[in-house]
Amino acid sequence: MASEEQLSAIKGAKVLMVGAGGIGCELLKTLALSGFEDIHIIDMDTIEVSNLNRQFLFRQKHVGQSKAKVAREAVLKFRPHIKITAYHANVKDPEFNVDFFKQFNVVLNGLDNLDARRHVNRLCLASGVPLVESGTTGFLGQVTVHVKGKTECYECQSKPAPKTYPVCTITSTPSKFVHCIVWAKDMLFAKLFGDKNQENDLNVHSTDASSSSDHAEDVFVRRVDEDIEQYGRRIYDHVFGYNILVALRNEEMWKSRNKPRPLYNRDVLPPQPVEQNGNEDKASTTGDPSSVSAMASLGLKNPQDLWSLRENSEVFLEALKLFFLKREKEIGQLGFDKDDQLAVEFVTSAANIRAASFGISLHSLFEAKGIAGNIVHAVATTNAIIAGLIVLEAMKVLQNDVKSYRMTYCLEHPSRKMLLMPVEPFEPNKCCYVCSETPLTLEINTHRSKLRDFVEKIVKAKLGMSFPMIMHGVALLYEVGDDLEEVEVANYAANLDKVLSELPSPVTGGTILTVEDLQQELKCSINIKHREEFDEEKEPDGMVLSGWTPALATLKNKTSDNGPSSSNASQTVPLEPEDDDEIEIINKDPAILAAGKKRKSSDISVAANPEISSVTDEIQTKSKVEEDESRRDIFMVDGNLDTNKKKMVQ
Repeated sequence: MASEEQLSAIKGAKVLMVGAGGIGCELLKTLALSGFEDIHIIDMDTIEVSNLNRQFLFRQKHVGQSKAKVAREAVLKFRPHIKITAYHANVKDPEFNVDFFKQFNVVLNGLDNLDARRHVNRLCLASGVPLVESGTTGFLGQVTVHVKGKTECYECQSKPAPKTYPVCTITSTPSKFVHCIVWAKDMLFAKLFGDKNQENDLNVHSTDASSSSDHAEDVFVRRVDEDIEQYGRRIYDHVFGYNILVALRNEEMWKSRNKPRPLYNRDVLPPQPVEQNGNEDKASTTGDPSSVSAMASLGLKNPQDLWSLRENSEVFLEALKLFFLKREKEIGQLGFDKDDQLAVEFVTSAANIRAASFGISLHSLFEAKGIAGNIVHAVATTNAIIAGLIVLEAMKVLQNDVKSYRMTYCLEHPSRKMLLMPVEPFEPNKCCYVCSETPLTLEINTHRSKLRDFVEKIVKAKLGMSFPMIMHGVALLYEVGDDLEEVEVANYAANLDKVLSELPSPVTGGTILTVEDLQQELKCSINIKHREEFDEEKEPDGMVLSGWTPALATLKNKTSDNGPSSSNASQTVPLEPEDDDEIEIINKDPAILAAGKKRKSSDISVAANPEISSVTDEIQTKSKVEEDESRRDIFMVDGNLDTNKKKMVQ
């Protein structure tokens, strides 16, 4: 039972919730039942069918509606006397500025992406409002408290960049199933059903018997009066046969690798189109185009079944045919959607056929969908536990009970007979560029790189600024805002296309740039260090920012730091979490988990403590599984093992 003091603090509190998804639904319900009477919710998402199995405030009739607004209506039905304000909007919108945040006593995050988390963290720091952060993935979860000047902020510890893969690995030398998924989703599906003018490595021209080398054709262009079955088989032979054959010509590449096997439809399928067990009319049971199904047409029912190479080939051709027969108007503008049944079937079958060619284990549609949609299947119970812990920490914050603040970790397996491990929060990191304003260093070729590269790859992608202002001394090089004059907008636009060393106020080695985001009220200094050459494979951005993440995290996460890009513009293909609560960030620091109570980090010795060692072994084993299993490769974990640099709040 809450004490009178707690009840008084709860009833008088004005709370901001950011996110109304898996955690958000549980959190809003728990806040309402705990006595909170003034709650504001921000969420830009609408309800999808895939949300209904765990976001219990929503029903089938709500699909397509605002999460924030429906959640509000659902809770008011059993707590009609409280005030809930819903915003169907992006928390990064200008209206949600520092002044907006200042009206609240505490901010509670139930977000699903790093960019929004960082933005909220900065607004909370600027407004001086405490933040309770959270995250879940499967059976794992965490709740952390961030209070300006008293505990570390959300960005005091490194946050790994989205997993990326070199294009050459995706197109030529896949070794994991996730590589095949990326190829099928971001290259083949996009080429066939998205913008056909985009260039990628699938655009190898065919030189088969029907076309001489002088009249090579683009196989992705359907011939006049060509039967859809013939078109499908021609695509099959090109991407799974001819392209593999071309790759095999590079003998040097296969000296230390297993050679792939070219696959042609004549070797896998009968000469005539396969007799269907189902019926084309059964391909769609509703009027919704996204419900069209090759599985239904072929009589395949269980998505957890592992299809043979022949079955995958049949699904591939059937899915391609159904896109042209049932959804032809959409072709040319389609993008992959994990809730689009036919798209998932096509990507699964294409990835499996490619996997078979390269000797990689095949996966079921259920597994492939998880990888393609970046899904760690959510557990509603974990969300409920984490929501309860968020409310407990919010109560402590409202009473200013600093000594009782806890970072709590929800484990999959008991440690010291505990599934919940509470740890005292750490002091602010003196090297944090967000809350301690520590200068950063950028290595960059100032004679080749343009200001646009700096803005897109560093200021926005890495520093997470939305409305940046860049200054060299008193000279303003770039600014974003609605109140700018047309002449200013034109000048800044012109600066974007200039090389750094040729700007009105030249940026060269030794220059110190000041970058500021007026909305986030964040300012940082960047020391420029000129560097001539960069490793295209390891440093694809052509620039290296240091001081923004600890070196250990960089070593442990061997991924590229570049942001989203298309295959024709970058040397890496990013695999980023979709905006769904199924992907959230987890801190799995074994020393922290095992400590379980107040202790200085320097006192923690994994080797000397068998309890800590056992937890470490469990987490390292899980990390190894995440490394080895293709579906785990794309899921980011938050935190690092460098606990010696941390200090708990005393």
